[in-house]
Amino acid sequence: MTEKGTGRLIIFSGPSCVGKTPLAKAMDRLYPDLYNSLQPLVLYNSRSARPGETEGVDYYFRPRQEIENFKGKEGFIVMDVRGDLQALDLGDLHRLLDRGDVFFEGNPIIGNVLQTNPSLKGVSRLSIFMSPLSRQEIIKFQSPEYGISLPNLVTDIMRKKLLRRTRKQKGELSLGDLENIERRASSAYKELQMAHNFQQVIPNHDGEDSENWDAFYYPIGEAGKALEAVVSLIRNEKPDGVERWEEDLFSQAD
Repeated sequence: MTEKGTGRLIIFSGPSCVGKTPLAKAMDRLYPDLYNSLQPLVLYNSRSARPGETEGVDYYFRPRQEIENFKGKEGFIVMDVRGDLQALDLGDLHRLLDRGDVFFEGNPIIGNVLQTNPSLKGVSRLSIFMSPLSRQEIIKFQSPEYGISLPNLVTDIMRKKLLRRTRKQKGELSLGDLENIERRASSAYKELQMAHNFQQVIPNHDGEDSENWDAFYYPIGEAGKALEAVVSLIRNEKPDGVERWEEDLFSQAD
């Protein structure tokens, strides 16, 4: 039993389009007993719902001003997340923890807050970060012999994933879509630098744009490996291919 509530807080984070949402959906489809035992932590969000997203399931979608009004209100944490305003209701989180395990799937900015907020001291946590690059690749691409900028490389990788995802969702892209993609892609490198704050890091090259998540019902390739790793960690097992990143991993980057 923990000091605050009886459940674990399971934090699953990573850059936008790295594959968090399709992994959660695959877990729901293939491991329903495990997935249904986890209570979702739903935050407020100022952006509009994407195709396939549901009010009260993915987020509470509210006008930006309504979320602005949570600032300074006891029990709420309001954060700017890649240009969107999001809010966490700490009271709601504590009520969920009193009933059992809670699952947060989302960005590392909130993932960090869930690990460091004083109100959550004593809560048992499992924190997992999913990365589009492995630790070895990050070390390799920082080497002078490659002559590349790691921040630019990460941005380019995520830009391509985000472009493919948004085209699948919307077809033709608007100027607003392109600006949103660029904002999220540009944020990815800074978010990777947060990964050392998480207990486990799972490299996964199959982003949310990949057909490996659901084209064959069972996830294949790295999508499948990432799913099995997350399931094993939630079960308190020790899967292969999971990394732990040091704080100075990015010390040689531009």
